[in-house]
Amino acid sequence: MTQAPNQRQNFNIAIVGQQGRLSYEALLFAASLRHTSPDFQGRLLIMEPQPGELWSDDPTIKDAEIRTAFNNLGAEIIPFQNNHFGAAYPYGNKIEMLKALPQGEPFVFFDTDTLITGDITSVPFDFDRPSASLRRTNTWPVPQLYGPQYTGLWKSLYDKFDLDFESSLDRGQPDEYWQRYLYFNAGFFFYRCPHEFGKQFLKFALEIRDSPPEELCAQSFDPWLDQIALPLVIHSLGGGRDTLPAGLIDGQVSCHYRFLPLLYARENQLAVDTLEMITAPNKLKKVLKGYEPIKRMVYQGRGRKARALFDQDNLPRKEQAIRNRLKSNGYWMR
Repeated sequence: MTQAPNQRQNFNIAIVGQQGRLSYEALLFAASLRHTSPDFQGRLLIMEPQPGELWSDDPTIKDAEIRTAFNNLGAEIIPFQNNHFGAAYPYGNKIEMLKALPQGEPFVFFDTDTLITGDITSVPFDFDRPSASLRRTNTWPVPQLYGPQYTGLWKSLYDKFDLDFESSLDRGQPDEYWQRYLYFNAGFFFYRCPHEFGKQFLKFALEIRDSPPEELCAQSFDPWLDQIALPLVIHSLGGGRDTLPAGLIDGQVSCHYRFLPLLYARENQLAVDTLEMITAPNKLKKVLKGYEPIKRMVYQGRGRKARALFDQDNLPRKEQAIRNRLKSNGYWMR
């Protein structure tokens, strides 16, 4: 049954955390959630891949202080196994971790390099109609000169999985323009049951990887596989591009910053202020200083200096230009 838009509801939030950068980003996410959404009553689940033959190194979080900090923030570390992806395609974590989430409980997944900047409980998620991030660019597919164009490439996938292609189109966009076709950034997505969503996600991703339609013979699936399969999953489950009000996720309530230098360079002031507020308490500061980009960009003030290089009302149109300016001034870190 569809939830009334103004009725607040309980749901779980899942992010992936593992040894290295993602463990620190997960701490920032957890701290931002607790700071901005004190009324959130669901579980915050840090999904941790476990050692196995698909990992050359142990991916588990080994720093005891980080694990304690998660506990102090009310986050739970949940292990999961990689049976299909692992180190060869780490983006597959967001696919394989779904089976370890509580079955039948609504969930929202976020990429770990995200801050919650507003009240997450105010977002009217319709968990019967899934969606994902529309903050994306035309990264996939890349039509070839003598090959199928956008329609032919996308339609081959819908046909492969017996999905209705025509109903997925945004007819307000012109034919063969990339935004006419259902495409998301996989930085967040949601549904009423992670197992149901995960079963479709895994099926579609593996079949695209292992036996793609002939029309896709010139297309690259790495690193785009998750974002190729995701719109097919969402469409198959009755979702789409417009099941959430605009301006909340990837807007007032969350910020998918990707790397700290990019956060300072181009994100809104709310995201910068949230980051600096949540990193200020000494108890967390002692842990976060173990990660060089946080130490330099936040605590040593390099982020503010990097931000001063850009006019927030007139940012370069392409991300690469932002990266190049950061690099040339010595502020790029990842």
